[in-house]
Amino acid sequence: MSVKTSYEEVLVNVRNEYRYNRLTWAEMNEAIAMQKVVLLPTGSTEQHGRHLPLDTDVFLAESVCLEVGRRASDRVLVLPPISYGLNMHHIDFPGTIHIEPEVFIAFCLNITKSVAYHGFQKILLVNGHGSNTPLVDLIARKTVLATDSLCFASNYFTFLLEVFEEIKESDVMAHADEFETSLYLHLAGDRVQMDKAVAENDRVGKYVTSDSTGTVRFNDIWGRWTKLGVHGDPTVATAEKGKFIFNAAVNGLVELVDEIRDWPIEDRSDQHEGPVQKDIRW
Repeated sequence: MSVKTSYEEVLVNVRNEYRYNRLTWAEMNEAIAMQKVVLLPTGSTEQHGRHLPLDTDVFLAESVCLEVGRRASDRVLVLPPISYGLNMHHIDFPGTIHIEPEVFIAFCLNITKSVAYHGFQKILLVNGHGSNTPLVDLIARKTVLATDSLCFASNYFTFLLEVFEEIKESDVMAHADEFETSLYLHLAGDRVQMDKAVAENDRVGKYVTSDSTGTVRFNDIWGRWTKLGVHGDPTVATAEKGKFIFNAAVNGLVELVDEIRDWPIEDRSDQHEGPVQKDIRW
């Protein structure tokens, strides 16, 4: 086998491999040269009623990311997921793991900065846990400020809302509900205990709700208002609905990846007329 043929095989392997940790360090150099967009799925380990497993958020987020990788392997690498998040509000339910927001931000920021250090210019955090949303936003912002790379953050379910609106049978999209249960039924239906699925709503006022679905941001400790751990109606969930919204999420994220790849990294323009203290670090 010639050196040229061997190198070509390496390029083909790197082009087709979308799982970050399946590459060797030598192959990683080629992935960096290709400037693949690096995806970091984030989720949680928390209760999702009596019918869904604790891994629901991270499993759904990672599944969407891996499918994005399969469909766009030449331009995507998917990191191993972050399986824990901000979850103290669910701590009254056995099995839930809580990570303090400062710890979550610091840990994920170490990952994005490492990816940037190696030479990747575009990073995308794909979140699957609602309470992580403000945290991944901060991580993306801090990565941009601390590196020469661009870092973006999005909830995967942003891209399925329009399709879900057309097929849903329930009023609430929140937690262990029709949408999450449908996705899980599509991806791994044998793990879903539909015989234990029940509908439940949170406490609702004019402006405030217990689960932050109202006008005002507020998330109460779930043990104060529910003994079931459900917000929404999982009883109307189906695998067919899950297939539709899964494909919508994947298609939307593939489009986002392509937009991110084309997004320019422009030179900064400093408007100060006098010298600045560039050694100051925040």
